[in-house]
Amino acid sequence: MVNDNTPTKQRLIITFGKFGALKYTSNLDIAKVWERVLRRADLPLLYSRGFNTRPRLQLATALPLGISSECELVDVSLKEVIEIDQLVEHLQSVSPEGLRIYGVEEASLHTPALQTLVRSAEYRIQFLEPVDRSLLETRIQQLLEKDTILKMVERKNRKSAYDLRPLIHDLRVDEQGDLIAHLATGEQGNVRPDDILAQLSLHEIPHNVHRLHLHLIEAR
Repeated sequence: MVNDNTPTKQRLIITFGKFGALKYTSNLDIAKVWERVLRRADLPLLYSRGFNTRPRLQLATALPLGISSECELVDVSLKEVIEIDQLVEHLQSVSPEGLRIYGVEEASLHTPALQTLVRSAEYRIQFLEPVDRSLLETRIQQLLEKDTILKMVERKNRKSAYDLRPLIHDLRVDEQGDLIAHLATGEQGNVRPDDILAQLSLHEIPHNVHRLHLHLIEAR
């Protein structure tokens, strides 16, 4: 939360998408892309203090490599108040290919950091080879009926297991035959689409994944 003595005069929440080659750009590098875009747009950015100063911006949550999206959020702190009516068009004009700007809105200076608000995300998984719909729906039902879904992880040469089931909010097949997965993400837990495909024994089938929506615990 921003305190009353902050030099921040305005906070902007920018909704953007990642497409094309940009979906293979890491979260750290996307932050650097945004630094360049905001500088080109000549926004009055607020910078961090210290030897290596950087613009005060934060991404809501990481997006796994190879996944496109239309719902990413970046929180930008400004040292001056600006008009935002034409800002979407202005930002888009200085953005690289694959970065799509959908909206800009103001946030209260006292709103908690976006990372603490994100709770879940919805993904569309499109199979690039035919998958029998009835088989897919049967496997989804069987998976959701399980009380526990254990995933083994190895960290520092130690193996442990954690339960994915409480982190899977919904799985369904849409009219096009795509798998729509509503999964926990953020500080409270995280499930990747590939985790779900592995549990459904469909991970070896070529597919594309697109993030459709981020769910936050409260309005910005």
